[in-house]
Amino acid sequence: MQVTMTVNGDEVTREIEPRLLLVHFLRDHLGLTGTHWGCDTSNCGTCTVQMDGEPVKSCTVLAAMAGGHEIRTVEDLERDGVLDPVQQGFMEEHGLQCGFCTPGMLMTARALLDENPDPSDDEIRTAISGQICRCTGYTTIVRSVRWAAEHPAEVTP
Repeated sequence: MQVTMTVNGDEVTREIEPRLLLVHFLRDHLGLTGTHWGCDTSNCGTCTVQMDGEPVKSCTVLAAMAGGHEIRTVEDLERDGVLDPVQQGFMEEHGLQCGFCTPGMLMTARALLDENPDPSDDEIRTAISGQICRCTGYTTIVRSVRWAAEHPAEVTP
């Protein structure tokens, strides 16, 4: 079957198997390997991307279901060499740790800050509750999202 969707601002059309997962479509058909494939059961959240601005676990979405929608991956956060504040926050506050969960954390944090630019620490913890970090914990991740909230990107017309 043929599927068409917008990925990081570009319309893409590909022939796919109907059972193909969105995570595999992004990684294998488009070469967007920033989206990690972790547990394949929707538990870890490392495959999180945004679909129409909402965070979704791409291992539980068929690529065919994403047809006609706008998908945003971690590759779209940096623009013209300028990191998104959530990327900068993870660097400033050491939220990266081993980095495997980072793409999902970044996309979830970006969606949170787009909806609520000044979340409380409890709201940040609730937002990332579907993301599993197997390193040392969530303290630096919460601080990273807090840093991003306190340093929003400058919008240019």
